[in-house]
Amino acid sequence: MHISDWIVLVFIVASVAATIVFRKLTIAGAFTGGLLAAQLYKGLGVTGIVLLGAFFIAGTLATSLGRRKKEQLGIAEKNKGQRTASQVLANGGVAALAGFLAWLYPQHLVAWQLAVAASLASASADTLSSELGSIYGRNFYNILTFKKDTCGLDGVISLEGTLWGIAGSILIALIYFAAYGHPSLTWWIILAGFIGNITDSILGAALERKGWIKNDQVNFLNTLIAALVGLLGYFV
Repeated sequence: MHISDWIVLVFIVASVAATIVFRKLTIAGAFTGGLLAAQLYKGLGVTGIVLLGAFFIAGTLATSLGRRKKEQLGIAEKNKGQRTASQVLANGGVAALAGFLAWLYPQHLVAWQLAVAASLASASADTLSSELGSIYGRNFYNILTFKKDTCGLDGVISLEGTLWGIAGSILIALIYFAAYGHPSLTWWIILAGFIGNITDSILGAALERKGWIKNDQVNFLNTLIAALVGLLGYFV
C-alpha cells in the first residue's frame, strides 16, 4: 500500500469511530459505511469518499434540523436519526457497486463515476426533500393524485421539499464537476437526482403506503434508477 492509501485508511477508521461515538450510525451501520467508503476509494479514489461524505453530512444535518417539530408530527427518524446497516446499504449500496465496477472495468471509468454521483445525488435529494420539506413545506400533496395530503406520509411532496431535493442533487453535482469537469454530464447528475427523488415518492405512494415494499427497498430502487439515468447521459 502507498502512503496515500494508509492515510485514507486511517481517515475511514476514524470516521467509523466518530459515527459510533456521536451515535450517527449504529455499530453495524458504521462498519458498513466504512466498507462502502473503502470500495468507493478503490474505484474512484478520494473523490468517491468525498461524494459519500457530502451525502452523509448533508443528510445528517437535515435529519437533525427541526427534530422537535418532526417528533411532534410523528415523522422523526427513530433512535434520534441513528442509521442502521440496512439504511446505509439502501442509500449507498448502488454507489458502492458502481465503484466496484469502476475498479473491475477502469476502461469505462467515466461511466462509473457518473453512476456513483447520480445515485448519491438521488440519495441526497431524497433525504433533504423529506427531512427539510417537513419543516419548511407549507402545502403537501399526494404525488399520484395531487390532492392535499398529510405531511410525512409516504408519497407526499411539497414545493419546498422538492426544491431542497434539487439542492441536494446540485451539491453532489458540484463536487463531481470540481473533480472531473464534464459540464454536460454534471447536468445529467442533477436530472438523475431529481428523477430518483420523484421515483422515490411515486414508489412510496403506490407501494410503500400499501405495505408492499419497505423504505429501504424504496431507497435502493430510487438510487438504482438514478444511476441508470446517469449512465444514459454517458451514452447519449
